[in-house]
Parts: sequence; structure tokens; C-alpha cells
Amino acid sequence: MRWSGGLHFDAVSGLGGALAIDGDDGVPGTRPSEALLAALGACSGSDVASILAKKRQPLTGYEVVVRGTQRGEHPRSFATIDVLHVVNGEGVDPEALRRSVELSATRYCVVSAQLSSGDVVIRHRCRLGDGPLVDVVETGPQGRIVVHPGAPEV
Repeated sequence: MRWSGGLHFDAVSGLGGALAIDGDDGVPGTRPSEALLAALGACSGSDVASILAKKRQPLTGYEVVVRGTQRGEHPRSFATIDVLHVVNGEGVDPEALRRSVELSATRYCVVSAQLSSGDVVIRHRCRLGDGPLVDVVETGPQGRIVVHPGAPEV
């Protein structure tokens, strides 16, 4: 992390990736708390995309939407975080998507595991195209995991 004035820092990872973080109010940029949510979305999204590829699911589009609710008192930690995986692709199996999100949240995503070990509740959901919203799993606080059953057969 290199400070470049005000509350702006430039981060460079060991592999050369760069990220600008700015904590100044009223200044455009990524806040540290937003970077944390982005890390969760990228970590879980990478897992889900990888698992779906291994399951040979024909993705044509994928978006991860992450929203957090912060507590009112300092340090304003997150009380809840919602992670929604929206996948598009003709022929994608809804159960393959649900299971991929479950595996990311409960086994593979280090960011989700780290956050869930504290006092935040993370709700992981998915949607295939314009289909219904599916609750997949809730993790945290203190490592608790509640897996929601798959959708009933129609």
C-alpha cells in the first residue's frame, strides 16, 4: 500500500495487480469497505464460474451483486451481507447453479469463510435468468452454516 495524499492509497499485489482505495468523503473512488464487498464477490464468483465450467454448464452471462448493511456505531462493521449470483445461459441446470453457490460459500471462498467466522451473517442466493430467486445458504456468525434445501421438483 502506498499513500498518495489525503486518504488515497494505491495497492499492488505480489502478482502485480493494482487497486486504488480512497477513504475521502466526497471523492470518487473505492472505499475500503466497498473493496471488502468486491473481494467477496470476486472470490465467490470465481469459484462459481469455475465449478460451473467443470460441470460443463453453458454460461452466456454472469453477474455477482453484493450488498452489505453496516452497523451504526464505529467501526461500522457489516451486520449482514447479501450475495446474489445471477447466471444466464440456455440449458444451465438450476441445481448445478445452486450447488456451485453452496460449495463456494461453504467450502472454497476464503473471503466468505473469513467474514463468516466473525459476527456478520452472509446470505448467498442465486437466480437463473429471469427465474425465481433461490436462497442457497446462510453463513455466520461465528462459522454457522445453514444450507437451504434445493428447489422442489416440479
